[in-house]
Amino acid sequence: MTPDVESIDPAHPDFRMEEWPLYWVMRVGRQYTMDLDRALKRIGMDVARWRVLIILSEHERASVTTLSDHAIIKLPTMTKTIARMEAQGLVRTFPNPEDRRVTLVEVTNLGSEKTALVRQQASRIFQSAFHGISPDETAALVVTMKKVFANLVNLPR
Repeated sequence: MTPDVESIDPAHPDFRMEEWPLYWVMRVGRQYTMDLDRALKRIGMDVARWRVLIILSEHERASVTTLSDHAIIKLPTMTKTIARMEAQGLVRTFPNPEDRRVTLVEVTNLGSEKTALVRQQASRIFQSAFHGISPDETAALVVTMKKVFANLVNLPR
C-alpha cells in the first residue's frame, strides 16, 4: 500500500517513520557502508580510501576540498585520509600551480591497482543490493535522489 503523501511529512499526525523516505535513505546508506567496509577490510582498504580512489578514477586530479565534498567526509578527516594514502603510495599530493594554497591529489599506479580491487568489492555489494531491481527502477531512483539532493542544497539557510 502506498502511503498518503501528506502522512509521510513528520508534522502530520499520522506520520510513520517506516514510511518516511529519508528514514530509508539513512538505513540504506548505513547498511551499504557497513557491508562495503567489511568487504574492503579483507583487502586492506576502507570506505574513506574507496571514496577517494573512485573519485580520482573519474577525475585526473582533485583538491582535498573537492574530495572531502564528494566523499562526504569532513575536511580534517579527509586531510588525514589523504596523508595515510600518500604514505601507502596510493596517491600523491602537490600544490595547485594556479593557487599554491590548494593541495591537489592524484592517484598513483599502485592506487590504480587498488582501485580495480575495491571496484570488484563494491560491485559485489552493488549487485547484491540491486538484485531484483530493474535498470529502469535504478535509473529512476538516481533521478529522484538527485532532485532531493538539489532541493536540500537549495534550502534557505
